[in-house]
Amino acid sequence: MGSIRAGLFISLDGVTEAPDEWHFGWFNDEMGAAVGAQLAAADALLLGRLTYDGFAGYWPTADPADPMTVQFNEFRKYVVSTTLTDPTWNNSVVVSGDVRAELLALKETTNLGVTGSVALVRWMLQERLVDELHLMVHPVALGKGGKLFDDGTNVPLRLISSTAFTTGVVHLVYGPADEA
Repeated sequence: MGSIRAGLFISLDGVTEAPDEWHFGWFNDEMGAAVGAQLAAADALLLGRLTYDGFAGYWPTADPADPMTVQFNEFRKYVVSTTLTDPTWNNSVVVSGDVRAELLALKETTNLGVTGSVALVRWMLQERLVDELHLMVHPVALGKGGKLFDDGTNVPLRLISSTAFTTGVVHLVYGPADEA
């Protein structure tokens, strides 16, 4: 049996939008090791369309001496999209139609790692498809930007683990709460 493990950078006030603009000041070897461990546990990547487009525009031409470049380019990639029909990035497959059923079938045999893809993660949490939600909570309130949860969202979770990094970032791992 496989799993879906999602990882997000998030601010204290829940903002996940554009982490490339605010999170690097807290990135260190501890965070790098945690992110690397998440990727190492994955057999394939699961991405939303916007994240896929950003990654597909970057990784194919990134430094080939960087092991992360090799890993991202060689990973099997599943992209959830209703509009993409012919993905050009190496080893990419489109997931569409009955996405829930397709993801459940993939979870039978594959450990899927999700990075970014906030709208997809939000939907999968509501559908109870995520086995582990890894949040790298940064010690900053941004005051604006897209958030992981919309107002009124109710997704019960249980804490699996927490690790504080020397930068003040806290790595929280959540799983679905047991049904009452």
